[in-house]
Amino acid sequence: MNDWFTVEQIDSRTFAISEYRHWEETHCYLLCGSQRALLIDTGLGVANIREAVDELTKLPVTAVTTHVHWDHIGGHGHFDNIAVHDAEKDWLDGQFPLPLETVKKNLLRQPCDFPPEFNIENYQIFQGKPDRILHHHDILDLGGRIIQVIHTPGHSPGHCCFYDKEREYLFTGDLIYKGCLDAFYPTTDPLLFHASVKKIRNYRISRILPGHHQLDVPVSLADDIADGFARIEQAGKLTQGSGLFDFGTFQIHI
Repeated sequence: MNDWFTVEQIDSRTFAISEYRHWEETHCYLLCGSQRALLIDTGLGVANIREAVDELTKLPVTAVTTHVHWDHIGGHGHFDNIAVHDAEKDWLDGQFPLPLETVKKNLLRQPCDFPPEFNIENYQIFQGKPDRILHHHDILDLGGRIIQVIHTPGHSPGHCCFYDKEREYLFTGDLIYKGCLDAFYPTTDPLLFHASVKKIRNYRISRILPGHHQLDVPVSLADDIADGFARIEQAGKLTQGSGLFDFGTFQIHI
């Protein structure tokens, strides 16, 4: 494996696979059970994440998707089994909502020392038929380890978090992280985003594992973000086009 990915061990059966050299600083997560492994998101697709996964486990792997944005599905093509929420199955299967050139511009937005094998001219957005369609409260059984699907729309229609009840881990994708939370795209919904943040506060959480930037974030960040949305709503500005709201450790762009 090249040095593009940084692997950090969360516990003996859980690993973060991160792309810190890119401005997106994406995190993917490998969860191992006794029979199967789950890879939550596959990153940018500028290097082969399957090589990193294969160094960590020999179990059969299912790649699950927090949401079908380009920086979370880049490595999907390296996996035979892919799962996605019902609301975004078409985005994965021929109806991705952004043109390729827009994605390439985002990928190259800031200078980056890409891996030697990467060529922007050959970059493609993964498109393919998912093997499993996910719904709210679906269960993913890895053998001795149960992961629950939580549908958390807002950042995108089919955005999902994944909950490990035994460990009380919540893998939050783009719902909770330190950085700019985006709800200004045409396919986003600020009201649903706020509702989803409030929804995950009903779960017992010992650790939040975000989709971007700082890996070690406090559980209290979910409360802070919910309060931030509430303040925007109270000001009558929880509608697209209201702008950027800065709360210090995070921003909300609507």
